[in-house]
This record gives sequence, C-alpha cells and structure tokens, in this order.
Amino acid sequence: MLTVEQILAAQKANVETLLGLTSKAFEGVEKIVELNLSASKAALNETGENAKALLSVKDAQELIALQQTLLQPLAEKTAAYSRHLYEIATSTSSEFTKAVESQAAEAQEKFVSLIDAASKNAPAGSESAVAVMKSAVAAANNALESVQKAVKQATEVAESNFKTVTATATAATKPAAKKR
Repeated sequence: MLTVEQILAAQKANVETLLGLTSKAFEGVEKIVELNLSASKAALNETGENAKALLSVKDAQELIALQQTLLQPLAEKTAAYSRHLYEIATSTSSEFTKAVESQAAEAQEKFVSLIDAASKNAPAGSESAVAVMKSAVAAANNALESVQKAVKQATEVAESNFKTVTATATAATKPAAKKR
C-alpha cells in the first residue's frame, strides 16, 4: 500500500522532471532563435555585399564569374544551417527521450516491487495468479525495450540519411558552380 510520503515523493519527482524538460525545451528554442538571428544577420550582410558586387559588373563574363563565386558558399551555408538546426533538434529530443526512459524504468521498478509486496501478502492458492501477473509485466517490459530499440535504430538511420543527403547536396553544388 502506498503511503502519503511515497505519493508526495512521486509527485515531487514528476514536477522536477517536468520543470527540467521545460527548461530543456526552452534551451532548444533559444538555440534555434540564436541560430536564426545569426543566419539572418549573415544573410543581410551578404545580400548587401552581393548587391554591390552585382552593381559593379561590367559584362556578361564578369556576371557569370560572380554567379559561380556566390553559388558554392550559399549551398555550404545552407547545409551548415540545416546541420546545426538538426543537431539542436536531436539534442533536445535526446534529453526528452532520456527523461522518458528514466521515468519508465522507475515506474516499472515500482510496479514490480508493488507486485512482489502484494504477492507476499496474497492468500494461499493465488500463486498462479501472481505468476501470471509477473509474466505479463515481464512481457510488457520486453515489448517496451523492443520498441525503444526500434525507435533508436530508426533515429540512427534517419540521422545517417540526413548526413548523407547534406554531404551529397554540398558536393553536387561544387561541380555545378565550377561549370558556370
């Protein structure tokens, strides 16, 4: 049977976890805002410089050469921005995942200890019901672990694909910029 102290301790732990996750979410938002501000400032400065360069062009060959010099840095900066944004999202997401996994593990332990305590006080002849309950909890734990592993593998594959696409896109712009 749960005591008032146990319930209060659980509530306190839940509030602390919620506050910690809220703090992590705000940190992620702050990082995204900082990234967007710095990217916007850089883009504004570059737009001014590019406009000045375009105004100083005297012929078509100079214009083509200017286009070539502008294309590659733009693609690289876009890829870098995407990588940074992805890293922020991944970092924030992993903090949430760790907290959820920790809470789930703690809840499982408490539930198992509750079943153990109940089985010690169970009436004679209820051993098979207790065994079924323990078996169901073990099966649920195994299923949860399998789901967590599958999600982790899917995340790793998505991250690998993202990095490959980014690298390919950056590499593809290099020859295209040189051809012009």
